[in-house]
Amino acid sequence: MSALHSPEGTDTAADSFLGAKRGRRGSTILNPRSYVKEELWKQAPVLTGSTKFEPLLDTKCILVTGGAGFIACWFVRHLVLTYPHYHVVSFDKLDHCATLNNTRILDSKRNFAFEQGDITSPTDVKRVLRKYKVDTIFHFAAQSHVDLSFGNSYEFTNTNVYGTHVLLERAREHGITRFIHISTDEVYGDVPIGAAELSETSILAPTNPYSASKAAAEMMVLAYRSSFKLPIITVRANNVYGPHQFPEKIIPKFIMLLQRQQKLLLHGDGSPTRRYLYAGDIVDALDTIFHNGDIGQIYNIASKDEISNIDICHRLLDVFGIPHQTPAELAQWMQHTEDRPFNDQRYATDGSKLTALGWQPKMSFDEGLKITVDWYRRFGEVWWGDISRVLTPFPVAHGNEIWTKEEHDDLPSSDGELVYDEDSASWTEQARERLQTSDRIV
Repeated sequence: MSALHSPEGTDTAADSFLGAKRGRRGSTILNPRSYVKEELWKQAPVLTGSTKFEPLLDTKCILVTGGAGFIACWFVRHLVLTYPHYHVVSFDKLDHCATLNNTRILDSKRNFAFEQGDITSPTDVKRVLRKYKVDTIFHFAAQSHVDLSFGNSYEFTNTNVYGTHVLLERAREHGITRFIHISTDEVYGDVPIGAAELSETSILAPTNPYSASKAAAEMMVLAYRSSFKLPIITVRANNVYGPHQFPEKIIPKFIMLLQRQQKLLLHGDGSPTRRYLYAGDIVDALDTIFHNGDIGQIYNIASKDEISNIDICHRLLDVFGIPHQTPAELAQWMQHTEDRPFNDQRYATDGSKLTALGWQPKMSFDEGLKITVDWYRRFGEVWWGDISRVLTPFPVAHGNEIWTKEEHDDLPSSDGELVYDEDSASWTEQARERLQTSDRIV
């Protein structure tokens, strides 16, 4: 079967299959609208949550921002397939970490629609709210990768803070009945080892540009709840993993490195821990909050699976059947790189408030990891396009374009601002050599 062409008609058959192009400065351009071979997304398992509640009578049309991204695509699939009563609109800018492959299986469903748009555009948001007579908003869309926030913090503030402000203001004008804001446990900041788990009333103390932007967004949410009585619920979740996650995050990135027989590049000493939720479990949690939660409340979605970064390496090596018991064996497959400018040691949140609504995580970390590894071994290389640069230490992303850190540092601009011209083949030679000579296991 031949590859389908993109709506813009700009892709060759090869580009269409890979879903990526070469940038003018030697970068990779990922095109989330590119069509891959039809059997790819039809062969992928259709993954959703497992909960089902009585539909809310005052809910007819749900707008899901960031619907072509990781967590949101799981939730979109779950809503569309579990609740025919709801019409679900996936609204996404389609930047580098999104892909229409995540929801293309729903295109034939009468209660699903996709709209491309930007949450920072008041015009885009107003248009989609009016077009579909939206009554409920699930706000997932965000810049979310902490590594990128250290070098591209303006974009995080623009998307996460201003974009949330735009949604809130348009929601107020439009008169929505529910606004569920998806935040993160990182707004609480670092929790020392042995300290008590943090509840929803704990002070926010973010420590990096990403978590600061999410905390700032929450202040806008709180203000609109107080000033305009906007019907808002806020959700703060632990780290989420599973199939469909763009491989810039640690678990899918490490899976793909091992799949390519490359070393795992571990930030610092690998001791920081995170609590992990399987994607299907957070979908069930959000479904529970949507149907049983109270307007005006904040809910932690909390796991007990607290795993260090270095432990993730060991567990993945186990899943791949790679010996790593001795220091020599481990050194073949793992190396330490520079750490983030600041790296929280751990996060720990108390989820008892959500537990009282009847939710508990069902997936063990080891079982969820095996399912995730299987999905990436089958689909990871082709789902988004050429992810080679994504798998390098500290890649740099702007929109749909991705560089290695070395390539971006070599950009001919004093402040790293992007400069485009047609005749620019020679400047990347040193960066390309560094990329090609990176450690690889033969």
